[in-house]
Order: sequence, then C-alpha cells, then structure tokens
Amino acid sequence: MRTLNARLAPVLGLLLGCVLALGPGASSAQEGTPQVPAPVEAPANGCAGSANFLIGAARSDITGPAAEVGMMGYGQVGQKTEGIHLRLFSRAFVIASPCNGRRVAFVSADLGMVFQAVKQQVVERLRSKLGDTFSDENVLLSATHTHSGPGGFSHYTFYNLTTFGFVPQNFEAIVSGITDSILRANARLAEGSLRLSSGDLRGASINRSPDAYLRNPESERARYPDNVDTRMTLLRMTAADGRELGLVNWFAVHATSFGNTNTYISGDNKGLAAHTFEVEKGGRTPGGPDTFVAAFANSNEGDVTPNILGGTNGGGANDFEDAAISAKKQYDFAAHLWSTAGMPVMGGVDYRHAYVKMDAVDVSPAFADGSAHRTCPAAIGLSMLAGAEDGPGFGSEGATCENVHDVWSQFTCAAVTTPCQGEKPIVLEMGTMKPYPWSPEVLPLQVVTVGPLALVAVPFEVTTMAGRRLRDTVRAQLQGAGVTDVVIAGPANAYSGYVATREEYARQDYEGASTHFGPWTLAALQQSFAGLAGSLREGTPVAPGPTPRDLRKAVVGLQPGVVFDDKLLWVDFGAVAEEAKASYARGDTASVTFWGGHPRNDLKLGGTFLRVQRREADGTWRDVANDGDGVALYHWQREYCVPTLACSQVRITWPIPRDTQPGMYRLVHEGNWKSGWDGRIHPYSGSSRPFTVK
Repeated sequence: MRTLNARLAPVLGLLLGCVLALGPGASSAQEGTPQVPAPVEAPANGCAGSANFLIGAARSDITGPAAEVGMMGYGQVGQKTEGIHLRLFSRAFVIASPCNGRRVAFVSADLGMVFQAVKQQVVERLRSKLGDTFSDENVLLSATHTHSGPGGFSHYTFYNLTTFGFVPQNFEAIVSGITDSILRANARLAEGSLRLSSGDLRGASINRSPDAYLRNPESERARYPDNVDTRMTLLRMTAADGRELGLVNWFAVHATSFGNTNTYISGDNKGLAAHTFEVEKGGRTPGGPDTFVAAFANSNEGDVTPNILGGTNGGGANDFEDAAISAKKQYDFAAHLWSTAGMPVMGGVDYRHAYVKMDAVDVSPAFADGSAHRTCPAAIGLSMLAGAEDGPGFGSEGATCENVHDVWSQFTCAAVTTPCQGEKPIVLEMGTMKPYPWSPEVLPLQVVTVGPLALVAVPFEVTTMAGRRLRDTVRAQLQGAGVTDVVIAGPANAYSGYVATREEYARQDYEGASTHFGPWTLAALQQSFAGLAGSLREGTPVAPGPTPRDLRKAVVGLQPGVVFDDKLLWVDFGAVAEEAKASYARGDTASVTFWGGHPRNDLKLGGTFLRVQRREADGTWRDVANDGDGVALYHWQREYCVPTLACSQVRITWPIPRDTQPGMYRLVHEGNWKSGWDGRIHPYSGSSRPFTVK
C-alpha cells in the first residue's frame, strides 16, 4: 500500500507538522549471506496419514459506500469513490480435521488490508454466535490488497487521514460481510478432500524496486532465477460426493492495475480473476448462489507490481484493460494448476498465534548480523512520500541520511532521525503519538498448517527477498513435521506497513522507508515465527502475548452523511436523463443516465445498483449482468441543481461484449432516495428504453 505518500499538500503538511524530534544518528547495513536454517525433526503426528477433512466455503458482499468516500491504498485525498466496476467480496473457507478436532477459517477479502479493528470485531461476533469455535488463533483474515476500495475502516489515525476519519458504514459492511461468510462456510461443513498444486507463473509481475533488491547478497540472489516470487500455490477443495467446492491460490502481486486516478470500486486484478473462475465453475450467476468460491489471495507482494511495462503500464490502453490482462494471466495459470492438482493433502489442521509488541523486540544475534539489535517505535521515511513506481508521489525514492542535501532533509536527519531507525530520514513517528500511537504496534503473528501446507500470516507487506527468508525460517522448523510448502499469507489480521530486508532497507526506496519498525524488523519476525513454528512442531502451547488495544470508543469521523436527496420538480427518481440509442452493435458501448439518489442511502449489499437485462421469447426480462460482474459500470455524480444542490445523476455504461447474443436489451438502475422532510429512505428504480444489440 502506498499509504499517505503525500502527493497532496494538505496531507504532506499534516505529516510534517506532526514530526517528533528524537535525535541524530544512523547505522550502516551489514553485508552478509543469510544462512538457510537446517530442518528440525518433529515428534510423531497422529494425523500424518489422514486425508479426511470437513470443508465449507462461502462468499459475501463487503462493498462499501460507492460515493464521496476516500479510497484506501494510494493515500490521495482527492481520490474518492464515484461508482462501482466490480463489487468487493469476502471469500471464506473453513477446514476442519476430524483426526485432531481442529478447524481454521481462512478469508481472502477484497480489501487494501485487514485492519486490526476488523479482526477484533469479526472474532467477537463469531464468538457471540458460535462460542469457542473460533478465536484469534484459528481465524486468518487476509486482504487481496486492492487499492480501489473505500477507506476509513481502521481505528488508527494514520490510516484514516485521507478519509477524514472513521467511516462507520464502510466498517460495518466489511465486518458484517466477513463474519457472514465465515458463519455460512462453517454451516456448510461437509466431508471432502484437498489437493495441492504449485508452479511458476512468469510474465505476470516485475520487481518495482530492482535497485533495492540488488542490495541483497549476490550469493543469496543466485539461489533464485527471478527477482520476484513467481510461484503460485493452489489448494483445490472437493466434496466427498464429487462436487467442486472451491479453491484458494496464493500469488504475490500488487492489486494496482487500477491507478491513483481511478474512482470506481473494484477488486482489481485478483477480484476479476476470482470472478472469472467462479463464473467458469457455475458458482456465479446473476442472483444465483455461491456454489463455488475461488479466492485469489495475495502473498509477499511488497515490491511486486502487475505493471509489467514499467511505471503504471500494465500492457493495456487503460486501467480496465490492465486489470483484465493481469487477471487473465492469474486465472489461466490457476486453471492449469486446478486441472493438474494431483497431490492429496494428508495430515491435520493446526495453528499457533501470538501478539508481539513489534516496536520493542530484542533480536538475538542468530537472527541478525551476529550482534544483538532492537526494533524501533513506528516511523516512516522521506522516500515514502515519493510513492512507488506504479503510484508516484512527491520527490524520488532512495533518500537516506547519507545522500540528502536539501535543508529540510538535513534538518530531519540531524534533529529527528534516531540511531534505531538507521538510514531512514524520519518524516513522521507514528509510534510515539499521544494518547495513542497513530498505527498499531502490538501485532498478530500466526502460522496455520493444513497437512503439508503452512501459511505464514503477516500484518505487513513483505518484499520478495524478505518473504523468502521468512519462509526458510518457518520451513526449517516444520520440514521435519511433513510441511513441504510454506506460503506467506498477507497482509493479514492487521496492518502496519512494509518489511524489507536489512540490505533493502539501507537503500531507502519506498519499501524500506515504509518499514515502520526499523532495519531489524525482518529479523524480529524471523525470530518470532521460529518460535511459533517450533511450538507447532512440538505440539506445545505459546503465550498469547500482550493484548492489543481496542479503540472503538476513541475513533473520530468527520465526514457527514447524506442529508437528503433532491431532484428537478418535473422528474421522478429513476427517470431517464439521457436515453440509450435505439440499437448497438456488439463491441459498442450502451449508456443511460438516470436521476437518482445517493448510494450511501443503501449499499445494496447482496444486491446491485444496475442490471443489464435481455428480453426472452415470452416477453420477460432476464438479468445477464450486474455491478458484481466487472463488465457494466455504475457511475455516480453530484448534479448541482438549483436551489438545493443535492441532486444526483447515475450513469450506467455497458461495454457490449463481442460474444453477446443478439436481441433486445435494456439497462436498469435501482437505488434509494432520502427525504428531506422526515429523513426516511425510499427505494426507486428506472429503466432505459429497450434497444437492439446486433
């Protein structure tokens, strides 16, 4: 996430005005070749020969306000939602192993990140419904990392600045949707089997910080043919009666095909790929049930972009084409892995979880450079303001205290940067803000195993090489217990910036400047996860760690709600303002504009703001598309009609696919308007005239 990279002066001013002076100093990076840990033997496992699982899957709508809410990802104050390209979903999978009575819930949500407040309240609601069935330990909530969703759903100030505070409506949509998906997946538990498959998908991603990657030891880089992780790992789920239930695949790439000028809500490349797979398997029809659920989850995507031609260029003519290109690559390879998944998953489900105070970890020499180190209070560096290559901001990357020469940066390094943060010229230290830190420091670390598959859930964006080192650490602890595949799952369960290697950190590109807890953050993670994985291997419990604060009563929201909706006196809500043409050819774009209401009146969760309908032979109209398909677009805009300035116009746009069946079609808009007299909200609908598609 390019959070708050201060492309706009108000945000930059706020960040710089909040800087705390702590003192000068810088440390130098130590060049060395990280050693791959030796595997550790495990005691006998009672589930080792078991292939029996209980499996359930479900999908729920988590689409937030589609108008006038700041978007979460690029940190642009002016980037506010104005419509929907593709609805956002929570895809939940519950897997239980009868051999040991353990179960886990894995969620891939179309979000920029899963903030800690979301995890806290999801678990709280699950416990209120199901008692001790689920807890922090066995619920893993991961984000696809789309940058095209509404924000304001954190309880920490740093992540709510560009949305002008907390947005309760969006938070509730996310929490209730994720909770619902887990509850329904759990209710659907049935006997089934799992198969695992993996392979290398090349040509779908590039490293956006190659100079920082080259700082890693040459001997370490020589172990890998690429400077990004090309491995896709897929878990195939099938019921005992042969029904195909769903899949999860993990592939590391930013969901940034849509750039920082986009205002449509979208699941981006991963949401599109998931939708395509679900349609292919018959689990996604307009108004139909979620009989097949496909999650395209993320992994160590910290320095990985889908914009393979550099900058913001993903190979298409616009963001929509960029997203479609990336989605197709991921879909095609996932389909290949699905069809070739031949490795039965044997063994049970297990997990370990602990909270760690990440700003105060004493790192032992074995996990660092031979010397003891300590992590730091959270802070961001000057290069974070520059943004990343696929979302440029203010200035340029690579600003360290050794190479900055302007007056402000020299002051920052002399008066603000601490020895603990090394090369980072600090522009904001969130960790020492009062009365609460502006970003979380007590963070959840989690390891989940499903037979030979281990998921390492991290509340960070981990770079390619940092992810490789972390996987090696966990694999060394679990390899003797039958684990063959280790996957970084994240960002998951909370969010607190990036994790770069020590060598990458010294370069201070965007990822290093965004590594909140200083140059030894990765080493602290390796040390902590070695303990978690070792405990899982030995079957021993772990201490839960410190309890993260609950800030639900401390959040502030400054964004007003909908006061009322207005229209011209001589029209009704749902009336057509600009009509469709009489006919279109396949490949053309049909468009209709309606007088409408504000979409924040009703989010249409589980529903739609638009329908593309085809007239059947008997004269009835059948839905062929809606706003959850990533084809037709719902666009909202304020119409400043006199005298109230409270009118809305809604434009429905349908790029007609070239394989569309010829016939008679119409575009339908459904919405809600709010009365200025009594505050009540009323439904309305409108439709275009029928038009011919030839």
